[in-house]
Amino acid sequence: MTESPDAGSSPDLLPAPFLDWFARRGWAPRPHQLALLQKAREGHSALLIAPTGAGKTLAGFLPSLVDLATRPPAGKGGRGPHTLYISPLKALAVDIARNLEAPVAEIGLKIAIETRTGDTPAHKRQRQKLKPPEILLTTPEQLALLISNPDAGRFFGDLETVIFDELHALVTAKRGDLLSLGLARLRKLAPGLRAVGLSATVSEPDDLRAWLMPQAPEAERVLADLVTVSGGAKPEITILDTEERLPWAGHSAVHAIGEIYEAVRANSMVLVFVNTRSQAERVFQELWQVNEDALPIALHHGSLEVGQRRKVETAMAAGSLRCVVCTSTLDLGIDWGDVDLVINIGAPKGASRLAQRIGRANHRMDEPSRALLVPANRFEVMECTVALEASTSGAQDTPRLKAGSLDVLAQHVLGMACAAPFSVEALHDEVTSAAPYTELPREIFEQVIDFVATGGYALRNYERFAKIRRGPDDLWRISNPAVAQQYRLNVGTIVESPMLKVRLASRRRGGPLGMGGRVLGEVEENFAEALSPGDTFLFSGLVLRLEGIRDNEAIVSRTVNEAPKVPSYQGGKFPLSTYLADGVRGLLADESAWGRLPHQVSDWLALQQWASVLPKRDELLVETFPRGNRFYMVAYPFEGRLAHQTLGMLLTRRLERAKLKPMGFVASDYALAVWGLGDMGAAFAKQKPSVGDLFDQDMLGDDLDAWLAESHLLKRTFRNCALISGLIERRHPGKEKSGRQVTISTDLIYDVLRSHEPDHILLQATWADAATGLLDVRRLSDMLARVKDHIRHQPLDRVSPLAVPVMLDIGREPVAGQANEEILRENADDLVREAIGEMTEAPAEVE
Repeated sequence: MTESPDAGSSPDLLPAPFLDWFARRGWAPRPHQLALLQKAREGHSALLIAPTGAGKTLAGFLPSLVDLATRPPAGKGGRGPHTLYISPLKALAVDIARNLEAPVAEIGLKIAIETRTGDTPAHKRQRQKLKPPEILLTTPEQLALLISNPDAGRFFGDLETVIFDELHALVTAKRGDLLSLGLARLRKLAPGLRAVGLSATVSEPDDLRAWLMPQAPEAERVLADLVTVSGGAKPEITILDTEERLPWAGHSAVHAIGEIYEAVRANSMVLVFVNTRSQAERVFQELWQVNEDALPIALHHGSLEVGQRRKVETAMAAGSLRCVVCTSTLDLGIDWGDVDLVINIGAPKGASRLAQRIGRANHRMDEPSRALLVPANRFEVMECTVALEASTSGAQDTPRLKAGSLDVLAQHVLGMACAAPFSVEALHDEVTSAAPYTELPREIFEQVIDFVATGGYALRNYERFAKIRRGPDDLWRISNPAVAQQYRLNVGTIVESPMLKVRLASRRRGGPLGMGGRVLGEVEENFAEALSPGDTFLFSGLVLRLEGIRDNEAIVSRTVNEAPKVPSYQGGKFPLSTYLADGVRGLLADESAWGRLPHQVSDWLALQQWASVLPKRDELLVETFPRGNRFYMVAYPFEGRLAHQTLGMLLTRRLERAKLKPMGFVASDYALAVWGLGDMGAAFAKQKPSVGDLFDQDMLGDDLDAWLAESHLLKRTFRNCALISGLIERRHPGKEKSGRQVTISTDLIYDVLRSHEPDHILLQATWADAATGLLDVRRLSDMLARVKDHIRHQPLDRVSPLAVPVMLDIGREPVAGQANEEILRENADDLVREAIGEMTEAPAEVE
């Protein structure tokens, strides 16, 4: 193990009771723990980067415990919290509190440690305001509530330290923007505040070091001190080389349930990670069906009731479970040393996420974490292989920080008005000291203030949007006390994805569309939002045509179209990281590396090389071939599902203009398939259009604007921004708006703003969200630039082996249970037979 050069080692940093406690445990304080003590003595903020099991949490809290042990008792008035700990997960805050209580009691310290999360009862949260604990463990949302209280100055007046655990997971989303603004306010309330960041997986440490420190516009970045710990036992990771037939497509890994169960039986405690809640439910049920030994197996994900989650966490801590199937709710920091194997089902989508999940096993620095990767399909085998190599080399791919979101800033502005009247000048200075907002122009900030005060130019005549007012003293304050109550009910940046009812259009003459038709069920908005009127899709065993989205319903009609335009998308919510995507392209292009792959996958690639070609690392392969009475184009960008869906929408528009009559497309993380009535291969051969023109970057101009104008995607993105900014509230005292009521309100406002104030601050926020999230425009733009003049068109007379997985998604309808797996297998058999044909010189057929 090696430490950073500035690691402290002086024994006088620890008082005798602490040294005695370490000695009784048979431990010695580690150099990085002493280094953070030295940083605290010097009053410096610091970022600690250390592998799992290195004692990061104790290192973060040790300076606070030492200071509290020697601090004189409080007077009659009491004190506010000495240390604030911020966690990205409620479960992590509860776990840290439980683990911190033991050393505090054993050292003999009289220190109160309490948690404050959304699960904390209201009476306890109220009592904490009046009599705060010395150490308070909480979440970003609760911090926003605390600093919006008029009594925040008294409450935080004695705050010495704020600790951010798993900092990399906190700062890359809108929660991080809100938290950065909260940190800026804490610095104002407690000017001598020290900030400490703890993280095990960081790709750009300087970004996090700057985030911890106050910044100034147009000035050189100020960085917190850095303490690093290298070494520790290397994780032991294997990829399941299944004895079963490896699926061509799908995400359930049902084929390997028997092998997963055997791994559970062979270990004392196993965490089985999946990428979505529905996948967690499915895998849990499958394991129960084969659980012939009646092993105690539990389920944990964010949709479960809090009491059920706590029971599972308590049972894990007590060692009474053999296996927990879970989502990302358990992939950060939780210290259960008795977990001796992590199983990750499906591809991890990111090297850093894999490292984070693997770290849940053993959670001890000097013992290797053990992990088993279970790819759900053949492409995922390659992704898992690249992720394993990244783990071996220590590569990280956490996303870079981005500029702070304007809807989050609007929420914070309102929260600060709830706390106390403010001046524009002072609040702008405070906001721009937060790293994500350092470059925020003054005029944009004033637009945000105007938005909170009036709703913007187009809405200023409506009293309901007037949340704050400027007084004769030139200070801004809330319009009335009800505004503060509404703010506290709606604080936060997490917006659950609502569902849309699927309703058959009424056939009654003269009646409005959709009135009286029966409801077929519900689909997630993120599926419906990319559809345009006229698109067809599979649902409830029917091929349906979208007539329009009205209020909170997708109005549809039956159609006889045998090939739905947009099949339902399935798979993980996480995007494939750029790092892993590049690695998969490199693995495909390097035949010498195929020996590291299971024979089912290496044989598949050899078959592709014989039947078609494999792209070089910097190439975009585009295959065209006929099948039945349709013509197909399959491209392999390897840029993730979001970017591919946007690309598919734009390509179909261009192909329509070229008179090639596209009928639809389907996208996966790895490939994109478009089909239609026109022979795209023949058109490319005649340069009408050329394949280069088809994939030109200019599609991100007028084509993108025209598609967005037709689709409902931006309306749905605007809805989230409106909720986060406080323009529309979902929760009201004693009641909550339905998704339909919220959607009606935001859709009307969106239409008004698009027509009358197209540069409205929320429309700016909406486009920024769509460009980096739902559309992934930046990544798509980078890909189109990368492949310019490096596109290889391969005309074929039949489907290629590499195209089989994405072709299986065409017309695929979700079917519960084993029937789905059997349907996929039968379809794969048909496609493979087509790909190989009857030619005797073909290599051995892939299983």
